[in-house]
Amino acid sequence: MLTVESSISQQHYRKVMGRIPTSVVAITGIDETGEELGFIVGTFASLSLEPPLVTFSVAETSSTWPRIRRSQYFSANVLAGPGSEVCRALSRKGPGKFDGLRYETGETGVPHLLDSVAWIDCTLQAEVVVGDHFMVVGGVTAMAAADGEPLLFQGGEFGRYAGPSESAHVGSGA
Repeated sequence: MLTVESSISQQHYRKVMGRIPTSVVAITGIDETGEELGFIVGTFASLSLEPPLVTFSVAETSSTWPRIRRSQYFSANVLAGPGSEVCRALSRKGPGKFDGLRYETGETGVPHLLDSVAWIDCTLQAEVVVGDHFMVVGGVTAMAAADGEPLLFQGGEFGRYAGPSESAHVGSGA
């Protein structure tokens, strides 16, 4: 196992990494009793096209992820801007996170949040402990997208993507 020693403080790490905008994705699932579960990640990403795989990280201290893990199914819901109230609801500790949230049940029984611009149903493929987090890999089984802009998070604040400026040109030789 790779050991990395660093004198970088957590405060400095958060300040620098907070400059990177991230998506706001709700990972949803159910437990063995059928209770709807969810939590928010800012680490969701596409991992592989063939086969279609996605990844996210969740703290080892999460009390929700182990309950979702046991079912082997989860959905990644890309929250729409503005969607900070959904984010706040699913960031709470304890029961009742889905009280007042609009959702429908997907084919695998997991919630699809209606205040999302996309949902991606997955089966658990792999999980690795990395630092103080689990890095999770999911195999995509179904997905859908809706109109709207995704909710983003940067520097401790929620926002939306404004689109490219007229002066920005992809592939301009940078």
